[in-house]
Amino acid sequence: MTIGNRVLSRQRCVDAETVAAFAALPVAVISDSMSRVFAGGANLRPMHRDGVLAGPALTVRSRPGDNLMLHKAIDMAEPGDVIVCDAGGDITNALMGELMLAHAVKRGVAGFVLYGAIRDIDGFLEVNLPTYAAGVTHRGPYKHGPGEINTPINLGGMVVEPGDLVVGDSDGVLTVPFDGLREILEAARAKQAAEEKQMAAIKEGRVDRSWVDRALEASGCTFQ
Repeated sequence: MTIGNRVLSRQRCVDAETVAAFAALPVAVISDSMSRVFAGGANLRPMHRDGVLAGPALTVRSRPGDNLMLHKAIDMAEPGDVIVCDAGGDITNALMGELMLAHAVKRGVAGFVLYGAIRDIDGFLEVNLPTYAAGVTHRGPYKHGPGEINTPINLGGMVVEPGDLVVGDSDGVLTVPFDGLREILEAARAKQAAEEKQMAAIKEGRVDRSWVDRALEASGCTFQ
């Protein structure tokens, strides 16, 4: 099997119950529960109107501007999969448009995270399948390969392994490593509960804001 030009089978995968549990939590809360260092980058922006993305990663490594392996990934995808493609962040050529999107919807794909560009943005907005990409261009892709499916990839510093959990909302997208799912879920639920309690206190006018001045004083800030 040729390194850089191979299609592998996924060996492990986040289960549907865990996917649903994370889908109920804001991405910002999940991110805070992972020390705020796991993120796909601010340039991965929603290309759909609204809605939450959550599902197991089907990973694709593609040559910039080439979508042959992305086509194969859509054909391989199981219902609920999130196809995550590392195409080097290049936005010169689109990786997919509305025809591939329609095929993905037919296959039951839960969404896409593309470290590259799309085209036919109006179609993405109309269909509203959760999709994150680095840009939009009218220039179409090539279909020559090489590439890889179901190997570890990197999207702007965010490592994604096959079967990891992918979650996204209007704030952006991140992945939760398979080995840390239970621990991070517990931490995120606890943080969400704490934030809900804090929001209630804000609305009731019961918040102590003295910590702001203490922090400023500790930093050496002077006041006149």
